[in-house]
Amino acid sequence: MDTTNQSDEQLAAEAAREGSDGPAFQSLLERFRQPVWRICYRLMGNETDATDAAQDVFVRLFLNRKKFEGRSKYSTWVHGIAIRTCLTLRRSRSRRRKHEIADHELLKHDRSSKQSNQALSLDLMTMLDTLNEQDRAMLILKHAESYSYEELADIFGLSISGCKMRVSRARKQIQKAFPRTDS
Repeated sequence: MDTTNQSDEQLAAEAAREGSDGPAFQSLLERFRQPVWRICYRLMGNETDATDAAQDVFVRLFLNRKKFEGRSKYSTWVHGIAIRTCLTLRRSRSRRRKHEIADHELLKHDRSSKQSNQALSLDLMTMLDTLNEQDRAMLILKHAESYSYEELADIFGLSISGCKMRVSRARKQIQKAFPRTDS
């Protein structure tokens, strides 16, 4: 079966009819392997967690391949699954780590707060980690992956104006937490 000239939506319909992971589903995996991994990497923050998350995404795509209804582009549906998977994994990882390192973090915070006015280099991931998971994902998709507000609205189930408001609010939150110091 030649799948090179078929759209994602056509392949998704064919994959839903296939009994297992047939050629249509395999073609979709190949098309989305890199974009899904890139989103997972940006949301998870490291290669190992991104690889695990991407694997979970592809398992979910396989298990839910009959649930794509065509109300949005297939890529939007796939990216929505990737985002929800990553957010779930980050939340569970975060809860687990909070229990493991709570005491250590309190001591570290006390020491670091005394040094906070000194030369402190902040990177983008540190800034993004101050946001809640959904706002963080929305900013990454908007600015790093160049998603439109319409695509974000489809993925997050919000209105376009709601997405604009959330992105704006997240930017302001980062600007407030990390004011510019021109020295």
